[in-house]
Amino acid sequence: MTMQTVDPRALRDAFGAFPTGVTVVTACDGDGNPIGFTANSFTSVSLNPPLLLVCLAKTSRNFAVMTGADHFAINVLSETQKDVSNTFARPVEHRFAAVEWAKGSAGCPVFSNVAAWFECAMEEVIEAGDHVILMGRIESFDNSGRNGLGYARGGYFTPTLASKAVSAASEGNIELAAVVERRGEVLLLGDDVLSLPSIDAHDGNPTEALEKYLETLTGLKVSIGFLYSVYEGKSDGKQHIVYHAVAGDGEPAGGRFVKPDALAAAKFKTSSTADIVNRFAMESSIGNFGVYFGDETGGKVHPIPAKGAKA
Repeated sequence: MTMQTVDPRALRDAFGAFPTGVTVVTACDGDGNPIGFTANSFTSVSLNPPLLLVCLAKTSRNFAVMTGADHFAINVLSETQKDVSNTFARPVEHRFAAVEWAKGSAGCPVFSNVAAWFECAMEEVIEAGDHVILMGRIESFDNSGRNGLGYARGGYFTPTLASKAVSAASEGNIELAAVVERRGEVLLLGDDVLSLPSIDAHDGNPTEALEKYLETLTGLKVSIGFLYSVYEGKSDGKQHIVYHAVAGDGEPAGGRFVKPDALAAAKFKTSSTADIVNRFAMESSIGNFGVYFGDETGGKVHPIPAKGAKA
């Protein structure tokens, strides 16, 4: 796509291919009231002097307060704090009542149980198109050792959960599958009996192998997203790892895209496939996704809001 025809939504999606951490940026207004917003546009800049930056949209409701603040704090969320990210990504009233926090030495709200935090003096506010860059000089910080919360392609991911899933699966036969989405429709194989596209895993990078298979199957550009479901298939003895994926435009060479709400009477290859498709239909309708971790008959869905982090 050339810059003369750049589509802002497509560009945002392309930026979303880069996995980032998730932070909540905080400060206090002129009356001492705490303010904060979720941001994944955070970057370390320099060790000497100690500098960092975060980008802020000019349309943000916090723009005037943040650009006029003497100090601000960056709270790097841990992988157990998806709900905190979701709260501060939306215009929720009394949002600070939903999180445990205390004032730092410069008075900025610092959250408990974060992976790390930094309290900064405002070094410079730099114009940057439809955003500004807040450059902060770090005055105090702490590192808890917790793993940070990740964000990529519109969804959160938790490194520890993913590594446990792959570790658990590594001891048995592994089947990789994908919920391939395009504008709310799901790619399914078969006519009378439906199934998700899947392959047996071998040595190498599983997501690369799955992506290559899906692109060969459909003839479309496919991007693997976040981990969607991990379970032990008691009927086939396999470990199943299912990813969320997004397909590009065009008629698929293999399989067909179907609206989930048109599948009420459909017959699926396995009950697990039916559960996955039904869960996707429900989660996509409300905009909240999760990762299932368990077996064929029981487990837990770890909530992952699909659209929480904002630059």
